Amino acid sequence: MNWPATIANLLWVGSSLPAWRAFKRALTHPAEIQQHLLQALVSHNSASAYGRQHCFSEIKTYAEFARNVPLVDPDNLAPWIERIRGGEPQVLTSGIVTHLIPTSGSTGARKLIPFTAGLQKQFNHAIAPWIVDLARQCPGILSGPSYWSITPTTAVPQPETSAVPIGFADDASYLGGVKGRLVRAAMIAPDVSNCAANLDEFRNRTLLSLVRAGDLRLISVWHPSFLILLLDALPALWNRLLIQIERECIRRHRELEHADPNHPETIWPRFCVISCWGDGPAELALADLRCRFPNALVQPKGLLATEAFVTIPFARLHPVAVRSHFYEFLDEHGRARLVHELRDGEIYEVVVTTAGGLWRYRMGDRVQVDGFLHRTPSLRFIGRGGNCSDLFGEKLSEEFVANVFAESLAELEAYPKFILLAPEQADGGWHYTFFVEGTVRQNLAKRIESALSQNPHYAHCRALGQLDAVRVFEISSHGYETWAARLVAEGRRLGDLKPAALSKETGWSNFFAGNYADRVDASKFKLTGPHLF
Repeated sequence: MNWPATIANLLWVGSSLPAWRAFKRALTHPAEIQQHLLQALVSHNSASAYGRQHCFSEIKTYAEFARNVPLVDPDNLAPWIERIRGGEPQVLTSGIVTHLIPTSGSTGARKLIPFTAGLQKQFNHAIAPWIVDLARQCPGILSGPSYWSITPTTAVPQPETSAVPIGFADDASYLGGVKGRLVRAAMIAPDVSNCAANLDEFRNRTLLSLVRAGDLRLISVWHPSFLILLLDALPALWNRLLIQIERECIRRHRELEHADPNHPETIWPRFCVISCWGDGPAELALADLRCRFPNALVQPKGLLATEAFVTIPFARLHPVAVRSHFYEFLDEHGRARLVHELRDGEIYEVVVTTAGGLWRYRMGDRVQVDGFLHRTPSLRFIGRGGNCSDLFGEKLSEEFVANVFAESLAELEAYPKFILLAPEQADGGWHYTFFVEGTVRQNLAKRIESALSQNPHYAHCRALGQLDAVRVFEISSHGYETWAARLVAEGRRLGDLKPAALSKETGWSNFFAGNYADRVDASKFKLTGPHLF
């Protein structure tokens, strides 16, 4: 047993018990909890510049809040955050902004999110019940170290002018204080990213740290493909890693003599849990991890981002983190609904109000209610609401494309490691390309073209010749890594990249290693006679 890690884990879980109990109680009366939280947020921040402009002091009810405070997106808040960056106090909140955290969605440029002590407390209200619930499901995680993926810094960033620090040294800083120190004490290689010159070095250093840890119990990553890439690299690096470990620890080297790098559970025999994205486009990769770790719990994360926690894994569902922030959900008609007003099976766009100064902030994430825990809805992430590719009026949305993938790949025996649909230009025309790393079935392009053509806008563009037929590009290796590297090079943060089935960006065939495969005969999908588009 790893006593330092065990003691740190026990102290962390023990200190989280009060928040776990409070969350369990809150699940039975979410409306009252949310109303109290909204009143506290408005009252505590009425003296801020934003609060004065929107008359927070006059707000007593949710109806008044919705009437006085507009829905906003990152662009709306950018001028306010620039004022914070310039050193002005009490802009979005009455509290002190301790950091500005860089983040991005899967479709937008970098933005800065204010971080305050109040927001840190809200985050802990979500993390604490999750870690206690996980420890109750898998007590073995308490007896050894964990690996929490952090964003590698592969180049020295240009200095930025800001009166407020930008970014954290590591992700444990989100917890702050004693809990942050306890998490660091139970982590392996907590600062490996800070000394990596490039992504290859980051991968190699991370694998060395993981293989060293024979009593590894938990791995937490964002996209499951990140871990799959690490595992795929193990066989080629195995002998080199063993030589390094032999120099450092003979005992661990002997334990690895009969381990098989193609079967990770032989490397970590006491391994318990993987926490990662598991909804939407990440589902296929999640299934791959479950095959590689048949004896471990592979738990889909809740919907969480730098801006806010929306849901957490709890009691085998993903209930809204009702004690953390104030939530609204926009229905298909754009009407705002509160937590207790959500209906089973319905799809909504998430809007949050946080102690960090995000007021009625549209996250761009779309969720579907998949059940209830007591009176609190459980949500499943289905895609980015704002991610829509529309070159010629084809209106391909993230949600629709994800469903196309599910239909077209449903019968595969082996799951692709990476999939993406994106527009490409060739021979003077435009088409969509299905980029896939892994198993490619016969007539895949035809199946995807047929499924996409169920969208009348796409079918109409095809009939008019605005779009050529779908093509399939077979990625030979490193699909997710290449996708992430391009977005990181454009200024996005690796840890914030959410799984995406669709990209509006073009030119991906110039980045991925591989070649085009088959192409559908365009004539088969041209419309004949009158149509109703």
